[in-house]
Amino acid sequence: MHRRLFEAEHEAFRESVRAFLTKEVTPHLTAWEADGIVPRELFTTAGAAGFLGMAIPIELGGGGVADFRFNAVLDEEIMRGGAAGAGLGLSLHNDICLPYFLDLATEEQRQRWLPGIASGELITAIAMTEPGMGSDLAGMATTAYRQADHYLVNGTKTFITNGINADLVIVAVKTDPGQRHQGMSLLVVERGMAGFERGRKLVKLGQHAQDTAELFFRDVRVPVDNLLGTPGRGFIHLVDRLPQERLSMAVAAVAAAQAALDLTLAYVKDRKAFGQPIGSFQNTRFRLAEMATEIDIAQTFTDRCIEALNDGELTVVDAAKAKWWCTELQGRVLDGCVQLHGGYGYMLEYPIARAFADARVTRIYGGTTEIMKEVIGRSLGL
Repeated sequence: MHRRLFEAEHEAFRESVRAFLTKEVTPHLTAWEADGIVPRELFTTAGAAGFLGMAIPIELGGGGVADFRFNAVLDEEIMRGGAAGAGLGLSLHNDICLPYFLDLATEEQRQRWLPGIASGELITAIAMTEPGMGSDLAGMATTAYRQADHYLVNGTKTFITNGINADLVIVAVKTDPGQRHQGMSLLVVERGMAGFERGRKLVKLGQHAQDTAELFFRDVRVPVDNLLGTPGRGFIHLVDRLPQERLSMAVAAVAAAQAALDLTLAYVKDRKAFGQPIGSFQNTRFRLAEMATEIDIAQTFTDRCIEALNDGELTVVDAAKAKWWCTELQGRVLDGCVQLHGGYGYMLEYPIARAFADARVTRIYGGTTEIMKEVIGRSLGL
């Protein structure tokens, strides 16, 4: 189905992103996956090309355009190019972390941080998850006690995307441990602060080029000036920005599913069995017909969600619907595509195998499928 979401400037942006990925990312993917991290230069190169901070005001170094369609183009092209692991850090920087700085930062903080975020010289991350604590944010144990002009932060975070590369980490902390949601605040912990340490790069099933890490905070003195938003309203700040975060994941999931379908269509037209292309078998045609139909339907819904986000109307519930449905679809499509590749689909030298491994976590991070269904179910009065 023809998409009506994008205009000429978005398609021109897409061509630029595609050329950038072809030159700056694709040739290095194997090395970065072996290293378990992308070089910091990827961010500065992306920043110089205009692919970071598109919504940051021009006077602070950004693109000056608050239009999520540009974010969606970048996310889609990353998945089309098979660069999920390498590109996830860029998407997190733009789609998930940046809104906190744009919406909550004081004027002094905006002047201090936004130019570096736009240029890629300041890489961002957000730290919520803790060992032994998944979706229950109110149960976090990381604390921040106010002492005159600073907070004293203690705790541990894990599964943090950009954890090694990050210069600015938005850390969810308990400033009032006696409260649950009402006792949470957000602090920006900066690279080099005494007591802030990175743990090991976590070895994952997929997305190997992404530096996912443990973070440790031992009596870290964080200036009060690094408080992001209102003290005690950290949970609300997180919830308010979850729709864009989850939509970003849905957009990437649909794009990954489409990329897998394209790879598989090419494969089944070329691969022969019993003297004919395996794409000519009815089972193959039916499986691919199902995938193509579901992808089109999911694409239509995510495109509508992007329009709603741009209009300030995307709800937590609709974003949850997009996130769980599209990531589950991604899993189904990748599983089916591996099956149609046969034994070759299990070989990591084939892009479909790497895409299969990269896809599994999308049903977990950003809120599990089960949590998304709980959000939707409660909205039904159940």
